Amino acid sequence: MYELLKKEGRAKRGRLKTVHGTVETPVFMNVGTAAAIKGAVSTDDLRVIGTQVELSNTYHLHVRPGDEVVKKLGGLHRFMNWDRPILTDSGGFQVFSLASLRKIREEGVHFHSHIDGRRIFMGPEESMRIQSNLASTIAMAFDECPSSVADRRYIENSVERTTRWLKRCKEEMERLNSLPDTINPRQMLFGINQGGVCEDIRIAHAQQITELDLDGYAVGGLAVGESHEEMYRILDTVVPYLPAGKPTYLMGVGTPANILESVERGVDFFDCVYPTRNGRHGHVYTNSGKMNLFNAKYELDSRPIEEGCGCPACRSYSRAYIRHLLKAKEMLGMRLCVLHNLYFYNTMMEEIRDALDEGRFKEYKKGKLDRMSQGQERDRAGNKVTVQPAPFAKPH
Repeated sequence: MYELLKKEGRAKRGRLKTVHGTVETPVFMNVGTAAAIKGAVSTDDLRVIGTQVELSNTYHLHVRPGDEVVKKLGGLHRFMNWDRPILTDSGGFQVFSLASLRKIREEGVHFHSHIDGRRIFMGPEESMRIQSNLASTIAMAFDECPSSVADRRYIENSVERTTRWLKRCKEEMERLNSLPDTINPRQMLFGINQGGVCEDIRIAHAQQITELDLDGYAVGGLAVGESHEEMYRILDTVVPYLPAGKPTYLMGVGTPANILESVERGVDFFDCVYPTRNGRHGHVYTNSGKMNLFNAKYELDSRPIEEGCGCPACRSYSRAYIRHLLKAKEMLGMRLCVLHNLYFYNTMMEEIRDALDEGRFKEYKKGKLDRMSQGQERDRAGNKVTVQPAPFAKPH
């Protein structure tokens, strides 16, 4: 059950009660695609750095080790030793990301596994069964994520099919939750709004899926190639048509600035691989902007990544040492950077919640963005430099 505690403009401060514990929102979900955070981060680490929700991928766990295996081992929570909420995405994003390996039909999608090429079929019912076997706290509805540059007619047909699939997902989940051998009979279902960057399609779809009275609603199909301005425009358009009394989840987003802008527009659930992917490449987030620890100027820098940070990396290690680990390709370097980045994101969300509680979110947002912008990394000559994002990788 979701409780809307407070609003500041359109920004929401909420609380979602689940069978695996309460989630304070806005929240950033830490992405563990194959039931593990990339960068050698354990579930014990996740507890230390303040993680509320872990996110895993339905498609990847279906391929390996197999959802039936996970069910036999007691479900995903027991399998990975995590006693807090887990959200599983539906596998629908792979309809988008594995375009060269799939064929979409009304009944579902035929894949070829990216691992061994074997043929896989996944439709709404199959996705719900896999997620029921995984026994996650929140299951995402199976959808198609159309390209942001697809033509209007394709997007219209895709969204109509996604709506039909959503109804099938709801029916199948209700059936699965009623079975005696279901590990989590209180599994929640979130539906996904699609429509590319077409405002009228987005609005119509939001109105249709709201009628189904689901546990939560996501905005999908963004951060897939459109500009930040286009993304914010779509959020401005569609979020008011989603129920404020239910969680609103923006899938696959994003940077700290993206999150702050989206909270202001009424979003309260987020996930993204940026903090883990960037951390594995030595790029770390701070309140003074993003740093590249591979830079030579940190060779003799005995300070922590960020003064005053309480993460495991900053409490014990210097920039110089972490830079050495990264240069030497020692796994510990990547691990410390990932831990720092996830701690930074989780702490930022806590700061956002505190600001909303105290009615000062707008002031907090401006101050946070100003500090991160003004503190942009500089070279030895004092010139501002741009820290390039880590190489592209599929979000989930």
